[in-house]
Formats: sequence, C-alpha cells, structure tokens
Amino acid sequence: MSDRMGKFRRLLRLVHILADSAEGLTLDEMAEELEVNRRTAERMRDVIAEAFVLEEIADDRRKRFRIPDGLRRAYTRPNAAEVAALQTEVATLTRKGAAHAPQLENLLGKVKAALDDREKRRIDPDLDALARLQRGMRVAGPAVNVAPETIATIQGAILAGVCLEFDYRAEGADAPRWRRVVPYGLMDGGVPYLVGKMPGREDPPTFFRLDRMSDLRASNQLGCAPDDWDLDAWLAQSFGVWREDAHDIVLEVAPTSANRARGWSFHPAQELEEGEGGALLVRFRSGGLREIAEHLFTWGGEVAIVAPEQLREVMREKLEAVKSTLKDVRPEMSQEPVRGVS
Repeated sequence: MSDRMGKFRRLLRLVHILADSAEGLTLDEMAEELEVNRRTAERMRDVIAEAFVLEEIADDRRKRFRIPDGLRRAYTRPNAAEVAALQTEVATLTRKGAAHAPQLENLLGKVKAALDDREKRRIDPDLDALARLQRGMRVAGPAVNVAPETIATIQGAILAGVCLEFDYRAEGADAPRWRRVVPYGLMDGGVPYLVGKMPGREDPPTFFRLDRMSDLRASNQLGCAPDDWDLDAWLAQSFGVWREDAHDIVLEVAPTSANRARGWSFHPAQELEEGEGGALLVRFRSGGLREIAEHLFTWGGEVAIVAPEQLREVMREKLEAVKSTLKDVRPEMSQEPVRGVS
C-alpha cells in the first residue's frame, strides 16, 4: 500500500470514528486510535473540519470532537452555493410570475428550516455574499400570471391518472369552449403550457396556455400518458411551442458569427457542419417556421436560410412587413438586403 493511500484510509477511518462516537474523541485519543502522533491527529482533524460539521465539546480542560447527526446528514447537507442558487432561481421566477415559483419558494423555506443552528452559522456568511451578487435576468416576453391552484390541479390529475376539464379560449376566439384532455405534460418557460391530448381521438398532443383556461377541474374520466411517452423527445420535434409539419432546416452562419453559433442551441437535435470559407452549417428537423423566422431576426443578417424554400418565404413576408413599418421612419433601412432571402 502506498503512503498516500495509507493516509487516505486513516483519514477515512477517523471520519467514521468521529461520526459514530456519542461523546467525541480528544486529540490524544485520535492519535492513539490511528497510531499516529498528536500533531498528525491535529492536522487530520483540521482537514475533516473543512468538509464536515465538527462539533467541539468541552470536557473539563480537554476538548472532544465529533461529527453530529451521523454521516448521512453530513453528505446530504446543502452548502451555501447550492442554497444561494436555489434562492436566486426562486427570486427570478417570482419576478417573472412563473407558475411554479410558489412551489420552489416553499422548497427553499423547507431547506433553510431543515438546517440546525450550527449549519446556519456555518453557511450564513457565504450565503449572504452569494445572494447579494447573484441575479437571474428577466427577458422581454409575455407577462403571464397563473394561480398556484391551477398548477396544483394539473399535478393532482397527473398523479391520479385522470383527465382535466376546463373552458379554453383560444387565441382570436370570440368565446371559450369546453375541453377534456389527457394531461401529457406541464411546461413553464415564462408562458406556462399544458401538453394535452383529446381522449379517444387520433389527434396528437397539443399545447394549452394555462392563462387561457377557466373553471379548471379534475375529471372523473381516467386518462394518463402512455408508459412509453417521452415528453423530451416530443418537444424536440418542435421549435418552441410551435408544432406543424416538420421541415429539414439548413442554416448557414457567416464566418464572423460562426464561433458564437457553435455555442448556441438553435434546436435540441441540431447538427453542426463546417461550411465554406469558415461558415457554419446548422441542420435540424422541425416545424414552427414562423417562430424560427422570428428567432433569426436576432442574428441581424448573420444567418442565411439555405433550406427549405417555405422558411425563406416566411422570412420574406416578415421582412416585407418590417420594411413597410420602417419605410416612413427610416426610408434607407427599407432598402437594406438580407442574407439568404433574396
């Protein structure tokens, strides 16, 4: 056995001894148990104190040390960085009005309440510093507020294996219509959606915005997603929440933006390929041509549409609409060419 491995095993043995001892051990007792000198035992104690809560017990003039609550507690105890990350996410989602923000806020409260006084004193200084300087960014988008009861009702139906019933007002509709759907998933990306399927029909699952639902309730009719249902795989077939006939999308990123695009996710199933002159080709199969076109606007002409022609046509329509809007404000902008849609 190497000397390094021997030191590691002695240290690991001391961890277990300190965790199993009710009254704790003095430095001399540690040294005797491990057959090392007192100075070595002191160094080992200091190393353990960096990774575990090491309780110090006064015993007359001597000090005893032990790891309270056993090793299971030591390995499952959250650190300051983990609590700060959860706290930051809760604050961000609360500002965005995310539907599941109250549940995460309750979880954060439970995590903090589970810490004893020693643990709180240990992480509070680091937690304060991290929480003060960590923030989540709120991007522009729809401001959607959904009652926590709505989320709870959907989750309850999923757990019970029953359908959901609600009145749904689709975009542009004059009045809501009653729906009964099998819950296939729950999504919250700023705008919360239920993924649901009409029972007894061959139609594929579709999205329902939670803020357009009313009179939501669990149904008496049984209904649950199949055991082989893969929500992630299904979502990968769409671009955002738009679902339509899939197209083979090919985009060409200009050499000046190729490095940026290599670290960018256009689609979960994308494939990257080196193009000519330092350009980058991005390939994926997806529906949602209008949403793809909207996203390409953010690249400022650095991405050309190679295929399909349907996407090029959608982009032409959007560009014409933008040019028409800008014509009276900045006439020179309406004449600027755009890559890949000529």
